[in-house]
Amino acid sequence: MRLLLVDDHPLVAQGLQAVIGHDTGLEIAGYATNGTDALRLFGELTPDMVLVDLRLPGESGLDIIKSLRATNARAKYVVLTSSSSVHEVREALELGVDGYVLKEALPDELLGALTRIGQGRRYFDPKAMEVMVRAETSDGALLRDLTDREIEVLQELASGRSNKQIAERLFITENTVKKHISSILVKLQLSDRTQAALYAVQNGLGPVAGAQ
Repeated sequence: MRLLLVDDHPLVAQGLQAVIGHDTGLEIAGYATNGTDALRLFGELTPDMVLVDLRLPGESGLDIIKSLRATNARAKYVVLTSSSSVHEVREALELGVDGYVLKEALPDELLGALTRIGQGRRYFDPKAMEVMVRAETSDGALLRDLTDREIEVLQELASGRSNKQIAERLFITENTVKKHISSILVKLQLSDRTQAALYAVQNGLGPVAGAQ
């Protein structure tokens, strides 16, 4: 398996090379620090697998994966990162990457993950999936406590609308909007409307169509 690594930290490449060694059936064919170099090397080297960090200076690793996949959908695309935030793990899952590996993984874990992915199976680090399971369980339970009208108000908050605008769109009074927002904050255990708006976006509830 020929690998292309996309990461802006040289030490990561050195560490990965040390882990892979010479007898694993894996080889680092190239190393890029940004999306432009990754596209160029990808075309030159045609690697079997691409390992991409999520957070590159001024770039998203997932956007790079999208660009590379448009060129070659047969290669394996793996996130190799130190981040396991709910938002980033969820985005990676939605994109359909072949693997999500944390840089803190032990050498044997990393090799096992890459081998498994190379064999056509998917691998997501247990710690990353634990974060997702906890978040989905918690979020689902909290959202189920909201009424249909509160969900509508929450979506409007995600669009950045004022109480007056929400009232006009939902044909209710501003006072009623304020009551709904107070109830939403209590049920979702949030402190202000900004947190509520972010919560809605992160959980796929907004912004609603027609946002200005």
